Amino acid sequence: MDLDALLHHYFGSDDLDAIDAATLDHGKHRLTIDFGTERDGGRKFALWTLMDGLGIAPLPAEAFEKHPALRRAAEDYLSAAWKLEREPD
Repeated sequence: MDLDALLHHYFGSDDLDAIDAATLDHGKHRLTIDFGTERDGGRKFALWTLMDGLGIAPLPAEAFEKHPALRRAAEDYLSAAWKLEREPD
C-alpha cells in the first residue's frame, strides 16, 4: 500500500498539516473502522502502521490477537521504530 494514497484516501490530502482538526478526526475514525473490518492480513498491517504513525494504533497483542505472525511483525516494527527514535542524528 502506498502511504500517500492512504493519507489521501482517509484525509483528502497527503499533507496532514494542511487539514483541519475535524477532517483529521473524521479520517482517523474511518481508518479505525476499516482496520477493524479488514480481513486481508497485509492490508490490515498497513492500516495498523498508519494508525501507529498517527498515535491511535492498538497494541499488537490486541490488534492481532488471532494472527500470531502479524502480532510478531507489529512488535518487531515497534521495536525498530523505538530504536530509530533513540539514535542520535
